[in-house]
Amino acid sequence: MLPSANCKRFELICFIVNYGMSSKVIHEAKKCNIQGSTVLLGKGTINNALLEYLGLTDTRKEIIFMLADYETADHALSTLSQHFKLEKPNHGIAFSIAISEVSGTTHIHGCNHIEEEGRNNAMYHLLTSIVEKGKAEDVISAANEADSKGGTIINGRGSGVHETTKLFMMDIEPEKEIVMILSEPDKTEAIMEAIRSKLRMDEPGNGILFVQDVQKAYGIFK
Repeated sequence: MLPSANCKRFELICFIVNYGMSSKVIHEAKKCNIQGSTVLLGKGTINNALLEYLGLTDTRKEIIFMLADYETADHALSTLSQHFKLEKPNHGIAFSIAISEVSGTTHIHGCNHIEEEGRNNAMYHLLTSIVEKGKAEDVISAANEADSKGGTIINGRGSGVHETTKLFMMDIEPEKEIVMILSEPDKTEAIMEAIRSKLRMDEPGNGILFVQDVQKAYGIFK
């Protein structure tokens, strides 16, 4: 089924930067016609023997989510990656994910459609795990055993035990942790199996794991 003439493609841009950098990213994104953003606090993990020995593997991160049409997102990713020098290690990571439907915004109007062309040519995969609080490090450990290079941990939190926050249209209770891992496509299955096995995710209540295609990514070093 072909999209209508007024049907635009949209992408969710994700920037993961060091703590305190989000305001600068948002400021520059506005120059690229990005109208709004959401910032979450997280923790990065680095798979490095020396840093682990020194106890410096955990770093505070800010995760910025921004929504834009395909052309705007493509331009913004390229421009911001150059501005923040993501080609250099430890300067941040940026990637985009295709969005099928957009609603609830005043400046973007989308439609229920994802183009099939190119869907199997993802640059990376984004593995997202939602687990009980305190289990995120086990997810990272399992992924590292399958040759992952690390990930970002987000705490699902609210001001009360019955309050929730949302990620990708899912309710995340305060007692949960969200782990985001970027994987090369040929390593995804091994990383998924390692996480599923170590966290016993086939058993009810032990967590959720899902994969999304990443269209473009900057700041990833092999």
